[in-house]
Amino acid sequence: MNYINIDFQVNNNIAFVTLSRPEKHNAIDMTTFNELNHVIKRIDKDTSIRAVIVSGKGEDFCSGIDVKSLFKSPQKAIRLLLKWLPGSSNSAQKVSTGWRKLAVPVIFALHGRCWGAGMQIAFGGDFRIATPDASMSIMEAKWGLIPDMGGTLALRELVRLDIAKELAMTAKIISGEEALNLGLLTKVSPDPLQAATKLANDISQFSPDSVSACKKLYNKSWWGSARSALARETLYQIKVLFGKNYKIKSYNQTHDKTKQKPFKARMKW
Repeated sequence: MNYINIDFQVNNNIAFVTLSRPEKHNAIDMTTFNELNHVIKRIDKDTSIRAVIVSGKGEDFCSGIDVKSLFKSPQKAIRLLLKWLPGSSNSAQKVSTGWRKLAVPVIFALHGRCWGAGMQIAFGGDFRIATPDASMSIMEAKWGLIPDMGGTLALRELVRLDIAKELAMTAKIISGEEALNLGLLTKVSPDPLQAATKLANDISQFSPDSVSACKKLYNKSWWGSARSALARETLYQIKVLFGKNYKIKSYNQTHDKTKQKPFKARMKW
């Protein structure tokens, strides 16, 4: 599929997804919603991909919803909110929650404005790296709305309840440094894309099965019961032990760097 508002490529088993509406500050319109949801499904099916890096082209990562474009057709806007089951993700939420469901780590490289929808999308990542002077805001209150794109799942894991309420109720704009101090970011860097690529390459040195299992284990167990977490640890470890990549990593760990074996495609998680 040829995308209009995003760029997609895979280099050295790392998928690079780039928001590419720089003339609109990468504001999200209906086409972007559809393309992000499509590329998430595409990555999910490609078991050779080891990590994903999401960034934005131009001055900003994402300035939010393209209100003028989206509300030219109220029917399309309403369709974004529809879902079969109340507890499932609608099309607007999938651009955040979809990254969480992928079996590979997703790293967001943020710069410039990361407002509203941009912030919600970034919350779906496993890691967020931003410039110290990035401009970040949960901005829905500015339009008399509430955050409704799935970012709440990550926000409750990252910050105290009172901090989350303040950010959402006031549409407060904070810098990358402030966001780091609050726990919204993994780290700050003058070059987030370079830092994200290094992190992706570092993770890729390890078994794709153990990486996928860790992501699923922690995402499912962080707020669950102790019994469920212990059960998952054992079940996932057994699955990893019976996989080919465990044997490859064990071999590589005990042999010279010149004799390293490449990993196989990851298991389905």
